Amino acid sequence: MIATPHPPLLKRVPPGVWVAAFWSTLILVRTFQRPDELQRLLRYNGNIEDAPLLVTAVVTTLGTLLLFRAPLAAVAVALAGAVFSLGMPVRETPFVLFLLADAAVGYTAATRSRRVSVLSAALPVGALAAYTVWRLGSGYAFNLSVPTALASTVVIAWLIGNTIRQNRSHADTVRAQATQQAITAERLRIARELHDMVAHNIGIITIQAGIGSRVMDTQPTETRNALEAIEATGRETLAGLRRMLGALRRSDQESAPLDPTPGLAALDRLVDKTAAAGVRVALQWRGDRRDLPSDVDLAAFRIVQEAVTNVVRHSGIGDCTVTVAYERDELAVDIVDLGCGGTPTASGYGLVGMRERVDLLHGEFSAGPRPEGGFRVAARLPLPRPVEAGR
Repeated sequence: MIATPHPPLLKRVPPGVWVAAFWSTLILVRTFQRPDELQRLLRYNGNIEDAPLLVTAVVTTLGTLLLFRAPLAAVAVALAGAVFSLGMPVRETPFVLFLLADAAVGYTAATRSRRVSVLSAALPVGALAAYTVWRLGSGYAFNLSVPTALASTVVIAWLIGNTIRQNRSHADTVRAQATQQAITAERLRIARELHDMVAHNIGIITIQAGIGSRVMDTQPTETRNALEAIEATGRETLAGLRRMLGALRRSDQESAPLDPTPGLAALDRLVDKTAAAGVRVALQWRGDRRDLPSDVDLAAFRIVQEAVTNVVRHSGIGDCTVTVAYERDELAVDIVDLGCGGTPTASGYGLVGMRERVDLLHGEFSAGPRPEGGFRVAARLPLPRPVEAGR
């Protein structure tokens, strides 16, 4: 379990505590300036420095304390303060407190569910409707434009908060999709690497084991050679698995693996291993060999490796031809055997993995039986153009 560090002490203090400290400090300073400050704060019909100041202090403090845990209660506190201050000579106080309720509505719409946010907006609108009905029913002269304007501020606050919530939700969805796509791509990459590395070596081990079992009694030397090949191939497979598992366990802060990425330079060793399994591979190089991008080099090697593995497993023939052609704009890889021509994808993912590798590099891939017999795998991988001399 990873321990999460605690935030600094000042950040752990709730915002409502800071608001309460501000108002307490202000009232305390004014108490030293005016001995009757506490009496003035209780004067309902006083000026803005009297009861309106105390109501504003209480509403902002309670509202801030409740806003993050119970936003509906924060809206109700602001509305209660606005209603309480309606009879005060300072006419601005109820409007200021109503705007605080609007701010709480906007926060609720941005951070809570649609049902809770609609309910928070319904509280001030309902309070305005009740106040309007009461004024009209009492026969007081009343301007309907005032509650209408205040109701519009509630709607605007809710729309702003709801837009923020939708944008955040959309960003979270896009981020989650991108994360899932990255995870899927990494899983596919690991699956391809495991399949290409393990399937080839296990196929060779299987062939060698079959040879050893058949000649065990009559040719002890051949049996010993088969067992040695099985041991060497098994050790290589185990080492590859350990390297891959180590890379998976390695954190981002640790250094990258130092093992070289396999490429076309390793084809000669692949040919030797395949020959030990009883399949002779004729390797042909065409064009001027040059350094390749690492992704192209790895993809080309894995395609040849998987195709040769399919020959070992499925073709029923002991020969195949591998042609690697370096062209100006692309690398062409062609693997042909004269076996039974069956499709080797009935129970595996070999051709699927090869096609995925080629598609990721925006190349062309084809695989299937040949009309004249046998099976052919071909891939064309685009290459960056070489820099011409003199340019």
